[in-house]
Amino acid sequence: MAGTVLYEREGHIATITYNRPEALNAINGELRADLNAAWVQLREDEEAWVAIVTGAGRAFSAGADLRSSAQPIGTTHWETPSLTSLESGLETWKPVIAAVNGYCIGFACTLVAACDFVIASERAEFGFPEVQLGIPTIQGAVRMPRKVGWQNAMELLLLGDRVSAERAKEMGLVWKVVPHDHLMAEANTLATRLLKPGPLTIRATKEVASRGQEMHFMEAIRFGETMRKVAGATEDAKEGMSAAREKRTPTWKAR
Repeated sequence: MAGTVLYEREGHIATITYNRPEALNAINGELRADLNAAWVQLREDEEAWVAIVTGAGRAFSAGADLRSSAQPIGTTHWETPSLTSLESGLETWKPVIAAVNGYCIGFACTLVAACDFVIASERAEFGFPEVQLGIPTIQGAVRMPRKVGWQNAMELLLLGDRVSAERAKEMGLVWKVVPHDHLMAEANTLATRLLKPGPLTIRATKEVASRGQEMHFMEAIRFGETMRKVAGATEDAKEGMSAAREKRTPTWKAR
């Protein structure tokens, strides 16, 4: 994939890159469509086991492109959010790492809240400026209280001011803040670590963790036990047990 979003895979690590650096990766209609296509490609790419999402140039993404006549989906209250959008509910159980290299605003901040790990450059800034433009934040308002707690979410959503990477880490939005020049190395190191466990086991565990938040406790446990049986019937489960007995590194096939 080329254009406003890049999809590149090396081994089992896919990197999705916002690619409008001349516009600080602001999201217009074309980028929105390309980004959605990249998430679908990740979900369907059998060789992609872990994803990193980042931005080209000085920004992760400056949010919606207010100068574009074709606004990205979700910018007006009468539009229905696309189900191929990660931030609005596309389900992928492969782990996703956000490597935030600069401004992370609006839609981009919502996307980061949907990721499993967020590594931020010391230069990164996060925010939801919509309220200062007279526009309510919707998807971010749904995700943020669960991600960072009520008062931290209200700081982001109701004030509309940007916060630093360190403040975002204090809130719990960011996992780790690193020197700017080390950002992608840190993200790739984490991605490589995530290739060590069984990929199907990771996906099952992530799905249980996600769906379990919406279930009664006992329903969540029953769902988890069902997922354990499903995962236990795979080739990878047999390989993992064989490797443990033989004291060797397992060779995963995601089957």
